[in-house]
Amino acid sequence: MRRLHLLLATLLGLPLALAGWLWLTLLSPFTYDRPDHLPPIEAGAHQVFVYGTLRSGLVRWVVTGRAGESRPVVLEDFRREGLDLVEAPGERVEGELITVSAEELARLDRYERLGIRYERVRLRLADGREAWVYRRLPEAAAAEARL
Repeated sequence: MRRLHLLLATLLGLPLALAGWLWLTLLSPFTYDRPDHLPPIEAGAHQVFVYGTLRSGLVRWVVTGRAGESRPVVLEDFRREGLDLVEAPGERVEGELITVSAEELARLDRYERLGIRYERVRLRLADGREAWVYRRLPEAAAAEARL
């Protein structure tokens, strides 16, 4: 009987712990304050090149509230290095292009910790379109390298 209680507590506790972590990380007002020096997000649709966890529809759904559609695209003259993209003439990074609203872009900024871990820059994709791309801030990359 004691094992059954332990199993039930574990089965209930793990989803609650995961939900708590997701809330704290993605929605909580306690874990991210958008830095004041960042420009406001313009209204309308935004194209974003994703190359890591945000390629997963499930992750996008948790972060933005919807999975949305994505299209395969390529970013030329860069290579993926850990959690970042570095300039590398002649190389390419395969990723996906997603379209998000201003509110969803703000949620992506929160997820990426814009201004703290990442910067968001406009880059031209191989097909000629421009998109927002998240790149590690030099300080964040240096701190990660020291770990």
